[in-house]
Amino acid sequence: MTVARIDARFAALKAEGRAGFVTYVMAGDPSREATLEILRGLPAAGADLIELGFPFSDPMAEGPTIQKAAARGLQSGLTLKGTLDLARAFREGDADTPLILMGYLNPIETYGHAPFARDAAAAGVDGLIVVDCPPEEAGPLTDALDAEGIALIRLATPTSDDHRLKTVTARTSGFVYYVSVAGVTGVKSADADVVAPAVARVRAASGLPVAVGFGIRTPESAGRMARVADAVVAGSVLVDEGAAAVAENADPVRRVLDKVRSLADAVRGARASQMA
Repeated sequence: MTVARIDARFAALKAEGRAGFVTYVMAGDPSREATLEILRGLPAAGADLIELGFPFSDPMAEGPTIQKAAARGLQSGLTLKGTLDLARAFREGDADTPLILMGYLNPIETYGHAPFARDAAAAGVDGLIVVDCPPEEAGPLTDALDAEGIALIRLATPTSDDHRLKTVTARTSGFVYYVSVAGVTGVKSADADVVAPAVARVRAASGLPVAVGFGIRTPESAGRMARVADAVVAGSVLVDEGAAAVAENADPVRRVLDKVRSLADAVRGARASQMA
C-alpha cells in the first residue's frame, strides 16, 4: 500500500475532524526487542502514524536526546537493514498504521537508492524523511522511491519563504513536516500561535497535510498544536521517557506507551474542547 496508507489515514482524520498524533522512536533504543514491543504498542496507545528513526553516527539536526538515542541504537547493533527488519516485523501484525523511516542520507547512499526503496517497500514502509537531503539533490532518491510508491516527506522550517517552499514541496507526498522552531530537536518549545500562520502557508503551497514537530513535550502543548496542525509529532519527549526508565531500572516500554497515551488523549480532544 505504501503512500496510500498515509493518504488514507489523513483522510480518516479529516473525516473525524481531528488532528493526528505522530510518534517517533529510535530503532534499537534501548534494544531491538524493546523497540519492537514499543512499535507494536503504539497504535493502541494512540499513535496515528509512526516515525522509526534509523541510527546514524552524525545526526546533525538533533539535540542531545536523539543524539544519545542514535548512539544507543548503534550500540545495539541496529543498521539500516536491521531497521527495515524491525519495520517488517511490525507490519506483520499491523496492516493499517502508516510507518515512516526518518534519518540521514549517508546510510541510504551506502545501501543504494533502488535497493533501499525496494527493500523498504517490501518491509511495509510508507514514507521516508531524510533530514540532510536538500531538494536540489533528491532527484535520484525520489525516482527510486516513486518507483516503489514510497512518499518522500520533506521538512519546511520557519526560514522557508514562499520561493523556497515551491522547491521544498515539489515531489513531496504524504505530508509536509513543519519544524516549529529554529534549531535542533528537543531543545526549544513550540508556540501554536506563532506556528498557525506558517502551517496555513505550507498547506497552501503543498496541497498536503502539515505535521508539526520539534518542541512538543507536554499534553498542553500537544493539544494547542493540534488545533492548528493536521498532525502533531512527539519525539524527544518519548525518547527521554524511555531513557529515564532504563536509568531507574523500570520498564521503558510501559513508560513510553504511558506517555504516548497522555499526549494522544490531548491531541484527540483538542478540537472538541475548542468547540465546547
